[in-house]
Amino acid sequence: MIDYKKDYKELYGAKAVPQILTVPRIPYITLEGQGNPNGEGFKSSVEALYSLSYAIKMSYKSEDVPEGYFAYKVFPLEGIWDLIDPSLGSENKENYKYKIMIRQPDFMNSEIFENFRAKVSNKKPNPNLSRTRFEYLDEGLCCQILHLGSFSKEAESFEIMSSFCKENGYTRSYKTHREIYLSDPRKTIESKLKTILRFQIHQE
Repeated sequence: MIDYKKDYKELYGAKAVPQILTVPRIPYITLEGQGNPNGEGFKSSVEALYSLSYAIKMSYKSEDVPEGYFAYKVFPLEGIWDLIDPSLGSENKENYKYKIMIRQPDFMNSEIFENFRAKVSNKKPNPNLSRTRFEYLDEGLCCQILHLGSFSKEAESFEIMSSFCKENGYTRSYKTHREIYLSDPRKTIESKLKTILRFQIHQE
């Protein structure tokens, strides 16, 4: 069985110190939106991603097993975050826009995706399923760190990353950043949360 924690340690085994890595082209099911991530709309979007991802994972028990299927653990939720209006800052969570996603196994393709989206939509209707997309993302050269604790303290980790990049001749390429949620905030106390923070960089 493919276990992302063991088989992709470079991508998901970040430490609490900055790290430079090259992220390859990866298949994802994604969903774009905006607004407060604590709201019902965001929750429903996350549920749509997980319902699809688990339907594909569990398909080995059905008669509709994708070609090339292999056993694997479902990958963690990820999100790319930005602001609707940069002039308003990040204090107002209604000003957030995002692309949330779950990585998919290498046997996935657009045909498999469309097939399972139709099946899940019929079995477990969710209005956000129609907004999901299958796509490949290629981040390339990045800096990442394991952030421990509250999401509200992420600025401290970003400051550490920025200083590290400056000292080592790298510049942040975009204001957007990626978060990889290694902990479930619904089941984990705030001080124990583990989140990988990552942004794209280039050499000066």
